[in-house]
Amino acid sequence: MSISAADVKALRDQTGAGMMDCKKALTESGGDFEKAIDYLRKKGQKVSAQRADREARQGLIVAKLSGDNKKAVALELNCETDFVARNDEFVANAEAFADLVFNEEPSSAEALRALPFEGKTVADKLELLVGKIGEKIDIGRFEILKTDGEIISYIHPGSQLAVLVSFEGPLGNAEVGKDVAMQVAAMNPIATNRDEVDQSTLDKELEIAKEQLINEGKPAEIAEKAAQGKLRRFFEERVLLEQKFVKDGGITVAEYLKQNGAPSVKTFRRIQLGEE
Repeated sequence: MSISAADVKALRDQTGAGMMDCKKALTESGGDFEKAIDYLRKKGQKVSAQRADREARQGLIVAKLSGDNKKAVALELNCETDFVARNDEFVANAEAFADLVFNEEPSSAEALRALPFEGKTVADKLELLVGKIGEKIDIGRFEILKTDGEIISYIHPGSQLAVLVSFEGPLGNAEVGKDVAMQVAAMNPIATNRDEVDQSTLDKELEIAKEQLINEGKPAEIAEKAAQGKLRRFFEERVLLEQKFVKDGGITVAEYLKQNGAPSVKTFRRIQLGEE
């Protein structure tokens, strides 16, 4: 049957697929738009399967913050090349997925992929993007943070690193909150305070410290006590409130907050592109 140029354009406008792909889809589907869309989706699935072993380590991270600063979302959308990550459509889809997470609060990436999106599902949309762009496209991870205090959202230049910091009360000074968020971005702490550090991590650090001291010739009983000192240094390096403040190494982050009359940090989330 004859497929008109207008029909091809209409299908392209609806799906974003290439002109020749749309023409072939309509021809194979006898001019039926729904069947043609299914045909294109199947093509997307095929491309996706072919690229399943490819690494999508490029992409970007976007964040959404509520007007009252009490709820925030950060989401990572991955692709294979930096060129695609800078594409306006790719950015728009990342923001749309973040909006969906913000509104629906899915429990996992799998749950997010199953949510309705533009008349189909998020998984369907990802397949269409794969078919259109020709790269593996996938949602890496997302974080949802809510508080009774105040949240600061920070996106590092380049959109490959995002930080959400929840404070125990209103900040009053957004610059102080941004400084702490930038501290998290730069220093990558593993916990807000030492009580949050997993006991297995502490046991491992103590064991390593003791072995180092024994290998240096220290008696076992002295190494046991000295290891505690090394553990204190571990807290200073890896626990946010005990870290030296990056803008003033003479004080800790906790002291910086106190000097500025700011509430303490309740928790934080840090997403870096390509990390688990």
